[in-house]
Amino acid sequence: MPWPVYLALKQLFPTGRVSFFTLISFLGVGLGVALMLVSTSVMGGFGYQIQRMIIDTQGEIQIKAHAPLAETKAAAVEKVLVRSAAIDAFAPFAAGVVMLEHDSKPAFPLIQGFNYEQMRRVIPLERYLTDGSLDDLDDDSVILSSILASSLGVRVGDTVSVYSPLMMERIKRNEVLLPREVRVAGIFHIGHQQLDSSTVLCSLRLMQDLYGLKQSFHGYNVRLKPGANIDTVATALNNELPPGTSALTWFESNADFQAVLSFERNMIFFLLTFIIIVAAFSITSSLLIAVVRKTREIGLLAAMGGRARDVALCFCTQGLVIGTGGTLLGLAMGFTLLYFRNDVVHLIARFTMGQDAFEHFYQFSSLPAYTKPKDVIIIVVFSLVASMLAGLFPAWRAARLKPVEALRSE
Repeated sequence: MPWPVYLALKQLFPTGRVSFFTLISFLGVGLGVALMLVSTSVMGGFGYQIQRMIIDTQGEIQIKAHAPLAETKAAAVEKVLVRSAAIDAFAPFAAGVVMLEHDSKPAFPLIQGFNYEQMRRVIPLERYLTDGSLDDLDDDSVILSSILASSLGVRVGDTVSVYSPLMMERIKRNEVLLPREVRVAGIFHIGHQQLDSSTVLCSLRLMQDLYGLKQSFHGYNVRLKPGANIDTVATALNNELPPGTSALTWFESNADFQAVLSFERNMIFFLLTFIIIVAAFSITSSLLIAVVRKTREIGLLAAMGGRARDVALCFCTQGLVIGTGGTLLGLAMGFTLLYFRNDVVHLIARFTMGQDAFEHFYQFSSLPAYTKPKDVIIIVVFSLVASMLAGLFPAWRAARLKPVEALRSE
């Protein structure tokens, strides 16, 4: 082992134990790494969870039209979809807003109509069904999201009244259209507050009746084959689809929300980097103090033939060792916090806003986390580089000491 490295380790771990200076330095770097890991993982978890929910409820790609698709135009769109080798399945849908009423309690959810036999190959609705059965869904029944059903006080088998915008159009023509009485065939729970509180699923035929679409619908949900590139497929479809229709990826359909989420994640990552920078400055300060305290020893090393670069390597090695140890400690703390994140959040929520308020404001019943290997690599590299740079100035200061002047130092 080179003597600069040996001397660096002896200064950090005198008599085989961890010195107080080393421990504090490890903790400073470790806390910064842990916070960066937890924040990026949690923000990545929100993005990943939302992506999974969007794909599971819309498909990877949606074909949307500026006007309802009639039979001729729908046939042209389906020819394009069938020709694409990357598409696994597709299903038509119609979507809008209605008013539900039960026991004088109103709600204004989003409603989506679909053909169940086709849609089950695109969207795994069975995964989220908590009560009832999709096989019971017909033209006179609906499936409600869990919080919506709870707010209306309905269960499977109850009847709700549906009011659609078509009723207003009929009133303008002095016609009366009574609300549609439908049965609740099932209840589903996705895990996202907004989706679970404002979503209704029904048959395509019922949706067409509610909106007066006749045989038309609004677009297609598309499921891709595994390994297919979403952006590439969407671009190819847009080049072939007839005028008035377009293919949007799940990201494009929710671009505004995804942009805000990405901005928040990057800002949090940027702000937390200052924790490691502060830890790096503390390492620099501690090493500078060590240089001043060991000025005579440094002069003695130089007098014995030690080169300036070897003396500098001793202090750079200390910075690198602190960075490595602190990074490993930070990763251990970070992954431990992520493992127990829901217990910690529920404990904090219990003593502050309460669990119900947490779900209301943050839209999730549990705190998601998704750690990308790329993020871990960036955090590790940044931590090691910052720690090594923290040792450069003390190393430069030590290397500039003249042997005679250093030995005269008191």
